[in-house]
Amino acid sequence: MDNATATSAAAPTIDPNEAAHFGSLASQWWDPNGSSAMLHKLNPVRLSFIREAIDAHFGSDSRSVRPLAGKRALDAGCGAGLLCEPLARLGAAVCGVDAAPENIAAATAHAEAMGLLAPLPYPSPEGEGAAGTVTYLSGELGTLNLGTFDLVTALEVIEHVTDKAAFISQLAARLAPGGLMILSCPNRTLTSRLLMVEAAERLGQVPRGTHDWNQFATPEELAALAADAGLELGEPKGIAWSPLKGLALSDDLSLNFIVTATKG
Repeated sequence: MDNATATSAAAPTIDPNEAAHFGSLASQWWDPNGSSAMLHKLNPVRLSFIREAIDAHFGSDSRSVRPLAGKRALDAGCGAGLLCEPLARLGAAVCGVDAAPENIAAATAHAEAMGLLAPLPYPSPEGEGAAGTVTYLSGELGTLNLGTFDLVTALEVIEHVTDKAAFISQLAARLAPGGLMILSCPNRTLTSRLLMVEAAERLGQVPRGTHDWNQFATPEELAALAADAGLELGEPKGIAWSPLKGLALSDDLSLNFIVTATKG
């Protein structure tokens, strides 16, 4: 490991203010009508992209209900587990990591109620590889001893970290050879500023203070960060909004985009 890689692996990326903001919303995370209502609308759209990407990358049968059986998945910035639980139901042994201990507590309680909580936490060898279960940890991704994963996801997280380059490098370090990474981020455009910050936050669709438009990344910026970390991005897909369809996958990248990444 060279000095630059070692520095990135240990660099702090958690913004305490961001962690406190999202931690304060933990009790409402699983309420589809609460402060995370927009995430509940977004989640099926993201899962559609993820399932297609999994089948394309790993060659799984699109009719299979457990295409991730025998695989390990990491969701970085997992919140209270809205993505982790579906990944577990797809057969993965899932580890969710988040900056806010309150989110991890809410995620753990919900997974336990759903019968999805892993019997033992990472990095215990006995706790790893439990197909169809989730375990949760709070802390800096770069300092947790987690090993590598077949699938790594970080959705709507990059815009909330203090050091994007270090965070992407830490994600890359967790990706196993031949693995698949999926990233999503709001695009820094006039459209995202008007709809995600001005409209959504002012109209109460998203809690005030959730987004800092200046921290959004463009697809070109994310591609450059990924390349520096030894990753190659696929073709981004937009997540757009319309009055008729609501949120849906689109060729329009101006609001939000989701993309695969693999080791080059």
